Amino acid sequence: MTTDPLPTVEVETGPAPSYSVIWMHGLGADGNDFVPVVERFGLEGTPVRFVFPHAPMRPVTINEGYVMRAWYDITYENLSLKEDEKGVRESQEAMEVLIAREQARGIAPDHIVLAGFSQGGAIALQTGLRHRERLAGILALSAYLPLPDTVEQERAKANLQIPVFMGHGSEDPIVPPKLAQASCSRLLTLGYPVEWHEYHMPHSVCEEEVADIGLWLMRIVQG
Repeated sequence: MTTDPLPTVEVETGPAPSYSVIWMHGLGADGNDFVPVVERFGLEGTPVRFVFPHAPMRPVTINEGYVMRAWYDITYENLSLKEDEKGVRESQEAMEVLIAREQARGIAPDHIVLAGFSQGGAIALQTGLRHRERLAGILALSAYLPLPDTVEQERAKANLQIPVFMGHGSEDPIVPPKLAQASCSRLLTLGYPVEWHEYHMPHSVCEEEVADIGLWLMRIVQG
């Protein structure tokens, strides 16, 4: 297992934060991508540390092997075909290192939210459902459930009731809404309390979604 944490960008909404949100970016972006959104969540006065890791650089098959920041390789436009299980699990391990680092900094596991957009959201689901200690929640935006056939066997008892927020664009050409809806249905069938939010947008984030995320996060951090 990787022992060195990935490089990160951090933003704190107040002194001495008691909650952490580890937020993973999408394919080709980096940890700076969602930093400007933090101030729009309405968390002023509620100390939360946002940790935005940079994914490793790797060749991405669907982009002609171009090397970019990616949590795992993508081979086909149909994201459910020939998944890069090795890459997914390596990124899961990297998130476990960051979770452990937050714990070492005084944040309890059940005060840690895993979040992400697109690929990052997939890794948030992959990691959060399998983490052995209770986490605060999973936020998956424009994402889907990777390695769906392994979830039931590998999921952790501690997080069987973890709150999950899934937000998706009805016009998303990258992660088809049907794939995300199927992922949501799979999680609901397994008994997870998933909130599904659909927005009239492409593969992106809109103001309505940002407002909904802020309300969801506020519920999490206020218990």
